[in-house]
Amino acid sequence: MDSTPAGASELRLVGDPTRARILSMILDSEDQRGLVGDLADRLGLRQPTVSHHVRALFDEGILERQPDGRRVWYSVSPAHRDWITGLLMDEASTVDDDGLARVIRDLSDRFAGTFNPETVEQYVRESRELLVAREGTSQHLTSLTARFAADRLDALAASSASSDGVPEVLFVCVHNSGRSQMASAILRQLAGDRVIVRTAGSAPATGVRGTVVTALDEIGAPLAGEYPKPLTDEVVRAADVVITMGCGDVCPIYPGKRYLDWDLDDPAGLPLSGVRAVRDSIETRVRELLRTLIG
Repeated sequence: MDSTPAGASELRLVGDPTRARILSMILDSEDQRGLVGDLADRLGLRQPTVSHHVRALFDEGILERQPDGRRVWYSVSPAHRDWITGLLMDEASTVDDDGLARVIRDLSDRFAGTFNPETVEQYVRESRELLVAREGTSQHLTSLTARFAADRLDALAASSASSDGVPEVLFVCVHNSGRSQMASAILRQLAGDRVIVRTAGSAPATGVRGTVVTALDEIGAPLAGEYPKPLTDEVVRAADVVITMGCGDVCPIYPGKRYLDWDLDDPAGLPLSGVRAVRDSIETRVRELLRTLIG
């Protein structure tokens, strides 16, 4: 579809960082729609603040409204979708090369004496490619690349070192945006630094679901900046316990590890009451797991 050329007022609107992030989240979602409440949860902002930004984009014709009972969905207008997508991608690409070089340099310093710079660069570039390969576009790609590469290098170092007595648990589900994130948040909240917790997805999404964030907030279990990430070999090697949740047999099997499969409903598409039920079931299992790990 042909895109409508951007006027000065439209460019100013999209140039606002919060509005650009709102548009990115909507375009990154599975059905390219968003609810103000979910967007506010993911942005960490108050709902009236997000409503103000969404209203400005709607008034300019950049967003469209689709009432659905008591809810209102917002999507990018088809007439604007192409140039909005191109603009967001252009902004990301202009800083990508410099940002990636900075990430490689910083992580080379961080892991000096453990990994040589060539190994660090390999993991950084591969991590970026894995994140880009997720369904949808990737927002905050450079910072996510830095975190993902650092997590993988930490896991690689842990799998090569002798055990320090701290058990490591890996939670794996399909999208790494629901069940595994709830399990990891609850285990971190209960165990603190007594357990190392990692997550991954067999087909990771680009963001954690807003209903999952809400359900965790209700029990005081912060998501702590977690994000969906692909399943990689080194995190499985580092784990003492690997727990899968509906992702089939995608996890490689290594001797000496404990493998569990938790049969849980996928919270995708469930109302908040359904997500709460999944959360409570996960909490029961996590508490039992913790007793087996640290007594």
